[in-house]
Amino acid sequence: MKTGAPAGRSPRRALLACAAGMQGTAAATALRRAGVEVIRAGCGPDAAAQLSQGPPDMVLLDWSLGPPGADALCRLLREEEGPEDYAYVLMLVPAGERAAAQAALAAGADDILAVPFEAVELQARVSAGLRLLDMADRVRASKREVEAALAQLRSAQAAMEADLSEARRLQQGLIGPRRVNLGAVTVSLLLRPAGHVGGDLVGLFPINGHRIATYAVDVCGSGVAAALLAARVAAHLSPGSGENLALRLDEHDLYDARPPVEVARLFNRLMLEEVAGDSYFTMVYVDLDTLSGRGRLVQAGHPHPMLQHPDGRIEVLGRGGLPVGVLPQADWEEVGFVLEPGARLFLGSDGITDAVNPEGVQLGEEGLTAILRTNTFLSGEPLLESLCWSVAQFTRGQGKDDISAVLLEREAPPP
Repeated sequence: MKTGAPAGRSPRRALLACAAGMQGTAAATALRRAGVEVIRAGCGPDAAAQLSQGPPDMVLLDWSLGPPGADALCRLLREEEGPEDYAYVLMLVPAGERAAAQAALAAGADDILAVPFEAVELQARVSAGLRLLDMADRVRASKREVEAALAQLRSAQAAMEADLSEARRLQQGLIGPRRVNLGAVTVSLLLRPAGHVGGDLVGLFPINGHRIATYAVDVCGSGVAAALLAARVAAHLSPGSGENLALRLDEHDLYDARPPVEVARLFNRLMLEEVAGDSYFTMVYVDLDTLSGRGRLVQAGHPHPMLQHPDGRIEVLGRGGLPVGVLPQADWEEVGFVLEPGARLFLGSDGITDAVNPEGVQLGEEGLTAILRTNTFLSGEPLLESLCWSVAQFTRGQGKDDISAVLLEREAPPP
């Protein structure tokens, strides 16, 4: 019964390297009945010449073939074939010669058939070989599809990485300069996402000639979604923006700042009325007079602000408060403080205090206090970089949360 080749595919080709005779004729007949195109070779050199023109799909080698020998031809075929041109090799070996059968398999034959053979047995071996070749074709086709899909995924990943890198650049640009000098007060900002982008946000804007507002925000969640909400919050705290929720016009049409608690209430209303889903964020918002050092702040679920006095003593400010966007009836309290000459106020995200070491121990407020005391001699960006290094050392480089901070420092009087 002829099976033929599937539509759209050329017929299989088989090299029959066998001396003329009854067995060779029977083998050729079995191959043709299976729809295979037969190429005859009557001696070893003829077979080698045929193989040099390109491997066929199937090879039937007579063990008694003259030099260079059936085993040598099989090894040559296996050495030169590539992953896309595997050939099925059936070796015809004399019946009862176990050493020849073992040598044939060692040389790379897929199967052996004892000579003399029955036609039906040869047809079964040929059919099995064709099934193996069909399976190999499907595997190669699947491999090509997988490789093409992987190439597309790599291309998409490269594009995504480029987009995320650009998003990171844009998010870092939201906070503006990392260090701002405002007379006797210097503000330093740190934003270190755990990934390309994150939900932390820090920044500042002027209120008038001697007052500034600064803030630290941490949006619940991570990644792109948190970064988008952080960007929206940033738009409502941008300097010179008509959308800045913290600013208002007074009776003289001059900008003034709303009290910190009112700022928290406005953001809470915005989150509940305009932002869908379960999103919320924590925040510390500070209103500081740079001339007197007097300030007031609101803490909404963010880690406690830490006021380090000129003598090194650290005072923890605030009582915690609810995050913004959780409850409609949420309210907060205003906290007053004085930034004395030589003092500094630190606002840090929970990526610092919640950092965990390999033993499962949190850094906590005690750890942060120790870091601030240890780095009393540092200020500005060097202090913030030293803080990041200390957190990385504590977590053994396994920190998984964004790290952000605001540092306000008032210049000490000359000695």
